[in-house]
Amino acid sequence: MLNEIKKDAQTRMAKSVDALRHDLVKVRTGRASTALVDSLKVNYYGSDMPLTQVASVAVSDARSLTITPWEKQMVSAVEKAILASDLGLTPNTAGTVIRLNLPALTEERRKELSKHVHGEGENAKVAIRNIRRDANQQVKELLKEKKVTEDEVGRAEGDIQKITDAAIKDVDEVVKAKEQELMAV
Repeated sequence: MLNEIKKDAQTRMAKSVDALRHDLVKVRTGRASTALVDSLKVNYYGSDMPLTQVASVAVSDARSLTITPWEKQMVSAVEKAILASDLGLTPNTAGTVIRLNLPALTEERRKELSKHVHGEGENAKVAIRNIRRDANQQVKELLKEKKVTEDEVGRAEGDIQKITDAAIKDVDEVVKAKEQELMAV
């Protein structure tokens, strides 16, 4: 019973760290990345589809992406989706190929993005601490129901704390890596 609670907490904490990694991929650094446009939705015959399902996205060089829609009539829909997004990029179209040039980040913008990354890291830590609280609460419920002893509860809470510390360390490493990536010129 206690092992199940610990495994569940560990799994949920790992998912929080993965969610943080996924969210930070969308934060634009100085380099081009296809992940930058992964979350874009394009109006495809009346329904919103992910950009990656209506076009191929490739990194052409360090500061530009090329988007090639599979259907010629989708070029304008992809352009509209890019302009409507919060990327702040202007698409350049040449025939059926759309180019996105990523301007270099200013020092001020880098610091702003670094603060955003730090805030996302703090949100992940809060989620992990909430998972720890839930797990500890479940362990205490078992004690109230007299299914476990107080010694087992103490050990379980210690194990849960170790799992929490490891997850928070992972979050710190992810945030630190992203901040270094942002600050690299």
